[in-house]
This record gives sequence, C-alpha cells and structure tokens, in this order.
Amino acid sequence: MAEKRKGARSIKDIPLDILEQLNKGEIETANLTEWLAVNQKLLLENLLQQNNRSEYMKPILENIGKLKKETVNTVNETIGIGLLNQATNNKDEEFLLKLSTHPADLVRCWAAYTIGRNNNLIFREKLNKIQPFASDTHFGVREICWMTVRPDISKNLDESVSILSEWTQHDNENIRRFASESTRPKGVWCEHIDALKQNPGLGLEILEPLRSDSSRYVQDSVGNWLNDASKSQPEFVVEICDEWLRESPTKETQYIVKKALRTIKK
Repeated sequence: MAEKRKGARSIKDIPLDILEQLNKGEIETANLTEWLAVNQKLLLENLLQQNNRSEYMKPILENIGKLKKETVNTVNETIGIGLLNQATNNKDEEFLLKLSTHPADLVRCWAAYTIGRNNNLIFREKLNKIQPFASDTHFGVREICWMTVRPDISKNLDESVSILSEWTQHDNENIRRFASESTRPKGVWCEHIDALKQNPGLGLEILEPLRSDSSRYVQDSVGNWLNDASKSQPEFVVEICDEWLRESPTKETQYIVKKALRTIKK
C-alpha cells in the first residue's frame, strides 16, 4: 500500500504536478488545502472528456454561472445535481455508477449529490444508497454525503431517527458518526433542524447508543450534537449529561459530556 501523501499547508505550496493530477481526477486530495485548491470546472471538463460526455458540460456551467456565490460547496452541489439531471435526461445510469467509484474524491462528492438529490428515490432507498459514501475513506466525501440528504432528513425526521438509530450499531465508525453528524440540530454549513433545536429529545434514539462509543471521531460528533442543542435547550443537555455520567461513567462518556457542555455558562 502506498504511503499516504501529506498535503501542502497553503495553496501556493502545492506542487504543479500534484495540482495537475488533482484537476485531471487522477488522485485524491490529501487535505483541506488541496480540496479547496481543485478547479472543479476543470476537473468536470476532464471527467466528461475522458468519458465522452462533453455535451453535459454547457448546461452545468450555465447553472454555475447563475449562483449568487461560488464557493467550493455551492459549485460541488451544482455540479452534482447537474450530472444527475444530464444522466437522467440521457438515461445514462452507467455513467452515474462510474462516478461513485472514481479515484478523485471530489467526483465521489458529486456522485453523492446524484443520490441525495434524486427525487425518484424513496427516502429509505436514498439513505441505503448513501451509506457507502458515509464509509468512504476520504474526509471530504464523508462530510458532503450527509449534506446531500440533510434536507430529506429534516423533512422526514421520525423516519430518519428510526433508520439512523440502526446505523449506530454498525461496525464502521464512519457510518455510526453519520447517524449523529447528519442530524445535528444546528450543523455546519447547512440549514438548522428546528424540530431538534426545540425538542432535542427526539434525537436520543441515535445519541443514547453512542454515549460511550469507542471512536473519538464519533465522540466528537455526539459532543457537538449536544452542544448544538445546548444553545436552545441548555437545561435538557445538562440533564442528559448528568444522567449519562451516572449510568455510564466511562472515559468516553466523560469526554462527550465535556464537549457537550463546553459553552454552557456555569
């Protein structure tokens, strides 16, 4: 197995040959700096040329041009939805399948949008199809994939909690984390889920099984979930944390509780 590449710390320090490989979709980004440096339009152009789908380019570029603000995330979403629309219009399922196993992490992010925003899928089907992205080895794909289904999670909250509570038993820590991260009341880079801000108890079916999870990655997410909730319902969070410490006085639970309570004024 090749040694993992360490990415440059600033965009100007990325070697030109690495940037070229990233924009051609030949390699994954090694860190957030590289992730932000990829020219997604160029990557898209290369991807479409490599797959003889260049006619998909123009309508997607037009949609990017209509964005109020071009950020990595808005462009990512626009390209993902654009590829979904083009492939759907052309009955091109074969191309969509290729995207989900592409070597470039940003292409796999686009692929996550082709599932998360596919209105022909029923909700449970969407979550099942997004699960492999939740266990992706790349941090970027794992972050984007929950954002793609977040609007549906918010709209189908009871069903979401019911399905995702099963994911908390999964062997893979990334899938367990998805259950918590995708339902955070405030979340990062995404719309809030008002029902959970008002009544965070609705999420306990997901949080309870994770309260002493062995993975630091999961612990951080659960702590952040409760910290989100503490902004609107501090008493609830204090009560839950006290209960957890009584019933589960492990170092994992203590870590989660400390993170959960970090912004509550004593």
